[in-house]
Amino acid sequence: MATIVRLSEIRRKAKPTFFSRGELNLLLSLYSRQVMRGQWRDYAIGLQDGKALFAVFCNTDEAALYTIVKAAPQGDRKAEFTLLSGRLPLARSANLSNIVQSLTHRLRGRARVVDGEAGR
Repeated sequence: MATIVRLSEIRRKAKPTFFSRGELNLLLSLYSRQVMRGQWRDYAIGLQDGKALFAVFCNTDEAALYTIVKAAPQGDRKAEFTLLSGRLPLARSANLSNIVQSLTHRLRGRARVVDGEAGR
């Protein structure tokens, strides 16, 4: 005897989450400013279980310096953005501008030490 299976039970429940064009413009603007300063060298965009990730790297063979995660909206709540340093959450907001501002504030005034001298 044949078994009837509902496709809705098989399909993934969580729809993929993506960054909008405006959100990507904001993220890539910050990224390009940091590249011009010589602080960042690479970035990656990924999707993971209802989340979109934007990670920045100092070197491509190292772990991400910072990751901005956009979590899918749930119920009546809007999408939520989280700023991570490694796995440590640094900021959380419903507005990406607040996350970028928080990251910009953390980056402001940071000088790299190169061979015992203050870097550029």
